[in-house]
Amino acid sequence: MTTLQNKAQRTFSFEFFPPNTPEGQEKLRATTRQLAQLNPKFFSVTFGAGGSTRDRTLGTVLDIRAMGYAAAPHISCIASTRENIREWLQRYKDEGIKHLVALRGDLPSGLASAGEFRYANELIEFIRTEFGDAFQIEVAAYPEFHPQGKSAQDDLRNFKRKVEAGANSAITQYFYNADAYYRFVDECEAIGIAIPIVPGIMPVGRYSQLARFSDTCGAEIPRWMRKKLEGYGDDTASIRAFGLDVVTALCENLLRQGAPGLHFYTLNQAGLITTIWQRLGL
Repeated sequence: MTTLQNKAQRTFSFEFFPPNTPEGQEKLRATTRQLAQLNPKFFSVTFGAGGSTRDRTLGTVLDIRAMGYAAAPHISCIASTRENIREWLQRYKDEGIKHLVALRGDLPSGLASAGEFRYANELIEFIRTEFGDAFQIEVAAYPEFHPQGKSAQDDLRNFKRKVEAGANSAITQYFYNADAYYRFVDECEAIGIAIPIVPGIMPVGRYSQLARFSDTCGAEIPRWMRKKLEGYGDDTASIRAFGLDVVTALCENLLRQGAPGLHFYTLNQAGLITTIWQRLGL
């Protein structure tokens, strides 16, 4: 990484998924209040495959805003039409939402057609054409490469297309190898990409869950880390303690080397992140 980020300009944010029960909603409100004490710039709320959670995504965003905090909905374009996306963007705009996380998204199970958009850059171009600068747009970045990427070079070109289409900043897939992030940022700078690329951080709570997520999204669990976690078996306390040490050290490294902030994948839980935050002395 060739440039250090001013500490005052760092962006810290937390990601939620929209709960599907009243009990889940109440629990998420408590989690939001707890994490809001850490003064994040915003909370983001995920968008299910093919827009399957879009009403709950918006409802969760509005709930967070009603509590007095900034929130950004995710929006994905796979299995959607232009008209459908236009309607949702207009609804977001009408609600006063000015910040989006724009993604390609996953094709819902059993659906054969990708819809009218195939890639995230097409969605971003559409947003800019239809709504100009009404939204600040975050996009995804993959330091360890997109699981469907043809090659490292192709992956980098795809990311550049999203930036050229009008992305303001990026959030990475989570990773545990900081060198992968540094290499990715250097490669981006070498081809003229200048937007902030915020590292995505996944705390370690349950190893089986983490392994499943990682196999799906292409995030590598380093062999030394995987072996250590496997060795703990069902000892949840040891897994969490080890995970806190690893993730805190990763965050310290990233911030020390000038990362423009951190984006935490919370899984709607506050405990581990609060502990990491305290250890980092933020």
